[in-house]
Amino acid sequence: MIIDGKAIAAQVRAQVALEVGELVEQTALTPGLATVLVGEDPASAVYVAGKQRACVEVGMTPFDERLPATATFEQVAGRLQALNVDPAVSGVLLQLPLPSHLDGPSLTSLIEPGKDVDGLTAVNAGLLALGQPGLRPCTPSGVMRLLASVDAQLEGAEAVVVGRSNLFGKPMAQLLLQANATVTICHSRTGDLREVCARADILIAAVGRARLIGGEFVKPGAIVIDVGMNRLEPEQAGTKSSLVGDVDFEAAAQVAWAITPVPGGVGPMTIAMLLANTLQAARTQNDPDPPTAGAVGPGAA
Repeated sequence: MIIDGKAIAAQVRAQVALEVGELVEQTALTPGLATVLVGEDPASAVYVAGKQRACVEVGMTPFDERLPATATFEQVAGRLQALNVDPAVSGVLLQLPLPSHLDGPSLTSLIEPGKDVDGLTAVNAGLLALGQPGLRPCTPSGVMRLLASVDAQLEGAEAVVVGRSNLFGKPMAQLLLQANATVTICHSRTGDLREVCARADILIAAVGRARLIGGEFVKPGAIVIDVGMNRLEPEQAGTKSSLVGDVDFEAAAQVAWAITPVPGGVGPMTIAMLLANTLQAARTQNDPDPPTAGAVGPGAA
């Protein structure tokens, strides 16, 4: 089974749009998402434009905040602090990477936790670690939604996450742990990566190395989620797409029960869950004791 991330992301966006309309009707509050882009990195500009369009499509207000590549730490910090106190802004996202002279983690930490729709502040990371309500990182939340779409039985399952980054690997492991999976995190010092991966019922790869995970890494009948996005050189790609994941798709698909493609798998879920987080943040700001996010939450079926 190929897990269609585009179709599932479209379902999430449609549900968010419906609930945004209901929120506006009930409270006259329109959720707003502010994206802060420093410099003119072409890839970052494309990502920001996609987030801005997605906001409009679901009825949210986009705030496009841009600073020059020469902006100082104090200038970026000042912009973030202004957005923190702007009642029209429900969520704040600092687009990474930043120019080399700026400290991304330190600036991200300045975002108000209730508006941290990337789920990257220490407060939200701590809430996730403690299993308490908070804003969760978008890509791990999207993966949980993909797993739910194929009725993955996580309780008691053995899950392996390849990659231990703060952006994905660690929060992904926490979400799986909360779903009562038995979780192993692999990294560059893991002794026998193939052996560890080959016992996983749920195998999730996010290391940024093209086709690292071959068919021999996959347990027959496993669910394989490929978070990687790597661009091959023309001579490597041949007649196929130059974008490949961390998993050798053709080899792994012969063994797995379900697998995500690259592109079209995990990628579309990130923006969809960003919109869901922005809606959740808007609700919380309007009602300090809101109900759970329901159908747009990461575990929704």
